[in-house]
Amino acid sequence: MEDKFAIQLFEGNKVRVVWDEEQEKYFFSVVDIIQVLTDSVNPTDYIKKVKSRDKELAEGWGQIVTPLAYRTAGGKQKINFADLQGIFRIIQSVPSKKAEPVKQWLAQLGQQRIDQMIDPEQTFQMAVEDYRRQGYSDKWINERMRSIEMRKELTDEWQRSGVTEHKDFAILTNVLTQAWSGMTTGEYKKFKGLTKENLRDNMTNIELALNTLAEVATTEYSRQSNPKTMEENKRVAREGGDVAREARETMEKRLGRSVVSKERASDYIIETSKKDKKGELPFDDENK
Repeated sequence: MEDKFAIQLFEGNKVRVVWDEEQEKYFFSVVDIIQVLTDSVNPTDYIKKVKSRDKELAEGWGQIVTPLAYRTAGGKQKINFADLQGIFRIIQSVPSKKAEPVKQWLAQLGQQRIDQMIDPEQTFQMAVEDYRRQGYSDKWINERMRSIEMRKELTDEWQRSGVTEHKDFAILTNVLTQAWSGMTTGEYKKFKGLTKENLRDNMTNIELALNTLAEVATTEYSRQSNPKTMEENKRVAREGGDVAREARETMEKRLGRSVVSKERASDYIIETSKKDKKGELPFDDENK
């Protein structure tokens, strides 16, 4: 699951949500939804009581909920999430006057996401605002938006050439990433000290540009050579990655240093109060 965590508000109550890009649907924190429905001081205990009353719900609990690692004040913790269908099933077992308003709110969130998928401009604008709220610089955000657009073109091209399995997308991404950076995606994340965080959200401007170059080159090579098999797609991904590797090596030779860095873009996020009067960060993502 490609996770994108966020906070949504229902009548002032925080509900943790995650958008799964692969399945194209929201997952909601079960304990947060129970808190909203019941105003319970201990929603975890309330969930246990609900399951003890509803044996059918208890038996199917493992299929309804999905444990995800979520960053909390005390560190990362496993929290149960459920998709819209699963949350509606849980709500059925909770006597609450808020049940219908919560259902309508959840359905509205889902519709908003559908609208964003129909109109990509809405999705891009939301992403821009999300990154700004997190403190990323406009320069970095612009580069990130370009990388998202190029990534979409590449995955569309892979689908056209017959790639449909999520694991195959991951394999091709690893081939491409290793070709230009010398590391697979997993190795790259470990190199930067990342766990659940998105790798691209933690690339510097230079790294993002090189990764985008690799993906653009792979897309164009694929359109020209029209690969039919997974092995052919791997070869094309490697060729696209090689283009970015050559650019990286040329840049590193002139700079006298590696541009594949342990630094993360998030390391340079500055609180709003520390920004200058124009609201821009005093340095970019590559320089302290």
